Amino acid sequence: MTYPHPILAREGWPFIASSVLLSVIVWGLAGFWWSLPLWLLSLFVIQFFRDPARPIPTDPLAVLSPADGRIVAIEHAFDTYAQRDALKISVFMNVFNVHSNRAPVDGTLRAVRYFPGKFFNADLDKASEQNERNALVIDSGGRLVTAVQVAGLIARRILCYVEAGESLQRGQRFGFIRFGSRVDVYLPLGSQSRVSIGDKVYASSTVLADLAA
Repeated sequence: MTYPHPILAREGWPFIASSVLLSVIVWGLAGFWWSLPLWLLSLFVIQFFRDPARPIPTDPLAVLSPADGRIVAIEHAFDTYAQRDALKISVFMNVFNVHSNRAPVDGTLRAVRYFPGKFFNADLDKASEQNERNALVIDSGGRLVTAVQVAGLIARRILCYVEAGESLQRGQRFGFIRFGSRVDVYLPLGSQSRVSIGDKVYASSTVLADLAA
């Protein structure tokens, strides 16, 4: 699978170019020290939009993390998007994490559903049900895996580039969330978590759980 861009996410190119250009202009007009805060802002923007390629485990039963971040929930919950009881694993992304979202399993997209909502801190449990979000229901060999992009307190832009009926490959880039957010993953009951609360995880390379055989 060819990665779509080198190192920095295409979503960030306009922001990076604008911040660097502004820094150069202020440096030229007022001197380096006046431009220093803008250079620091440029560095923040660059690190926020980094999007490196990652190794992808090939175990067909492995569910990969769809995002970088920290595990904030592992619990039984009702998956309203696929109408079933499920094991829910939630990943919280702060502003220093990579914000590219990647497919947790191979499969076919049964549904993609967007829901407008609020912008509570994505670290809170109520964010899963009340914040703006976009849900992908993936049929992976007869097993349903739901990945939900959830906006956060600062994140105000959920981007999704796939549609119902498309096929996904594990590790495939399917979207992006700007400036701090959360991704919830709902798995069939009987799936076994391989992470714990507080663990740091990395999109595509960390295995969240094993699907029920």
